[in-house]
Amino acid sequence: MANDKILTAEQETKLRQPIDDYIGKIQEQIDGLRKDGTDQVVALQNTIDGVKRDRSLSKGEKENRLVELRRQLEKAKAVEAKNKDEVSKLISQGVSYLNDHFDKEYFQPVKESCAQEKIKAKEKYNRKIAELAKEHQEIVSKLSAHQEIKDENYVYKNRRFDAKMELEKDYQTIKDRRHGAFNHRYHLIDMLRMSKFTFMESRAQKWENYKYTFNRRQFLLRNGLYIAIILVFIMLCIITPMVKGSPLLTYNNVLNILQQASPRMFLALGVAGLILLAGTDLSIGRMVGMGMTTATIIMHQGINTGGVFGHIFDFTGLPIVVRMIFALIMCILLCTIFTTIAGFFTAKFKMHPFISTMANMLMIFGIVTYATKGVSFGAIEPTIPNMVIPKINGFPTIIIWAVAAIAIVWFIWNKTTFGKNLYAVGGNPEAASVSGISVFAVTVGAFILAGILYGFGSWLECIRMVGSGSAAYGQGWETDAIAACVVGGVSFTGGIGKISGVVVGVLIFTALTYSLTILGIDTNLQFVFSGIIILVAVTLDCLKYVQKK
Repeated sequence: MANDKILTAEQETKLRQPIDDYIGKIQEQIDGLRKDGTDQVVALQNTIDGVKRDRSLSKGEKENRLVELRRQLEKAKAVEAKNKDEVSKLISQGVSYLNDHFDKEYFQPVKESCAQEKIKAKEKYNRKIAELAKEHQEIVSKLSAHQEIKDENYVYKNRRFDAKMELEKDYQTIKDRRHGAFNHRYHLIDMLRMSKFTFMESRAQKWENYKYTFNRRQFLLRNGLYIAIILVFIMLCIITPMVKGSPLLTYNNVLNILQQASPRMFLALGVAGLILLAGTDLSIGRMVGMGMTTATIIMHQGINTGGVFGHIFDFTGLPIVVRMIFALIMCILLCTIFTTIAGFFTAKFKMHPFISTMANMLMIFGIVTYATKGVSFGAIEPTIPNMVIPKINGFPTIIIWAVAAIAIVWFIWNKTTFGKNLYAVGGNPEAASVSGISVFAVTVGAFILAGILYGFGSWLECIRMVGSGSAAYGQGWETDAIAACVVGGVSFTGGIGKISGVVVGVLIFTALTYSLTILGIDTNLQFVFSGIIILVAVTLDCLKYVQKK
């Protein structure tokens, strides 16, 4: 019978006892060998570290103590080395025993017991639901008043919910039991090896922990949009050969996608820091237009045909390398000035970034359009792209610039005090302020970092497009950058996000835009598609936030 396979707690303990006893005896021998060796080495090393940090000791006292401790340490290491082979032999013996006996004699019976317990819990739930339904019908048949029937329906609904919760509780208890049985093996290995596991053992534990903590609702909230976009992309890959007669996923197309994504990566990395602070930036597109115009004027092929405030600039007397560097500095400087202005008003006057960056957007577009009369400045020196972003055997090196930016910003976010403060202020600015973090400095710093990235990105875009800078260039790029961050999991609620998510978001949006363009989909319809993705991404983000609250 199935119930015969269900183990009581006492039966489970009895199954495990021989294994625990055997490993326990080996552990006692190992502990005896480690007592004057490994254990003493660890203790002495900790003591030495403590003495080194102890400021109450004079230099002479510290040296005397360290000399004695190091003498004891050498002695302990000698004992450790002497017993090393014997300890390794005992560990190997214990692990071999676990491999031969644990799964067959203990874990599999427990696993089978859990499977049967789950069936029994489901049967118990079905019986309870049937009883509740029968009881409900009997009560309703005796009632006539509408309000009484309504109240009974409410009670019945609550009782069904309670039964469902009881089932979930039973399932969780069974799940905990199986998980505990699985982990017991690694607990024993942990004791034998002092927390050292092989690669496969570590993978097995991580996979088990993932299954144990897996929640379907949470998984769909986190990855539902990715799944939907991947399905759409697969559909496009199927449709494209039918419509255009050539496959979508070719080597050249992938390189083109990465090449187009590279300058946009800088913009997305910049605005990601602002979104991490529960903000945004509406001026990105205009920053790109300003940077493109500035870079084109400085690196222009020959004398500029258009003027700035009526003045015609001529930088042809400067060496090309100097012009390139000067263009980069000016792009970064101009973008940083405007982002710093927005950051100052946001931090100082608690102004929402939506307002401060919208003001930036209007000012930048107005100033650049008025200064240049809205004209395009043509092409830059044709030798510059090959100097900055040459193609090596067909590979566009502009991708390397993007990878470098990703690495630098990842380092800033994850390995610096500023990055940690960025997460703290984004998560809870009041708590961060109480903790001694300058919310003003972090906010302005995030805007300055964004300005540097915008300037660098617009400079690269100018070189990629060989010029053609104008005030109108970059229109709509802010939506792409913001959408890429949101799709990548950078939360508008603040304090949540990863660089890897931003990268994935940029690649997803660039790939979809490229695919739709190849299919000949109208640009305006592409905006509609982007809008839907943003709406769904933010909705999922809000659902996650509401659930946490």
